Amino acid sequence: MKNMIRSVIFDMDGLLLDSEFYWQKMEIKLISKVGIDVTPEMQKSTLGFRTDEMLRYWYNFKPWDNPDFKKMEQEYEKSVLDFYLNESELMDGALYILDFFKDKKIKLGLASSSAMFLIDAFLERFKLRSRFEVICSAENEEYGKPHPAVYLKTAKLLGSHPASCLAFEDSYFGLLAAKAAMMKVVVVPDHRRGEDPRFIIADLKLNKLKDFNGKEFERLNNNN
Repeated sequence: MKNMIRSVIFDMDGLLLDSEFYWQKMEIKLISKVGIDVTPEMQKSTLGFRTDEMLRYWYNFKPWDNPDFKKMEQEYEKSVLDFYLNESELMDGALYILDFFKDKKIKLGLASSSAMFLIDAFLERFKLRSRFEVICSAENEEYGKPHPAVYLKTAKLLGSHPASCLAFEDSYFGLLAAKAAMMKVVVVPDHRRGEDPRFIIADLKLNKLKDFNGKEFERLNNNN
């Protein structure tokens, strides 16, 4: 059948790893140091961005004197690394969904906006490296999500046409990136953002990963 699902590509933060709340907390803390009071509502504009793009966004929003983006990026990501290594937990259903596709012998990829050293920390902490045939970071692309580059790269390395890939995302910008890459997308948003009307472009929206089942897979596989 045309465009049957041959590969599945996962986002990491907020989808497999319960870390989005920490990223957001540290973003508020970091940006407050340059005089910008960021609210959770305002963070909808940066959710899913690479760190460098997040910093550029806030600088364009309200420029500050003598910006040292590299230093701020290192401070931000060092704190997140400590969290990954010592406190982070898998999202409920993360192992279930990986096992679901392993049982179907479908190739798996990871496509994250996070830096590769953070992805490595995640994979090592939870012993998940062997689960993925391909692991890609948007840090190696000219643009991060919502640009589709990291999804297109992951599909290419998996040896699959993008239209034969299913992506799992939690954020709107991640969803947009995968859709721009011509992929089918399952979105599993945080409960605080679940009613965002922009998620209507997803092929399927779930409350949790464990809600995905064989019936949903067949429906997506037959919906070309």
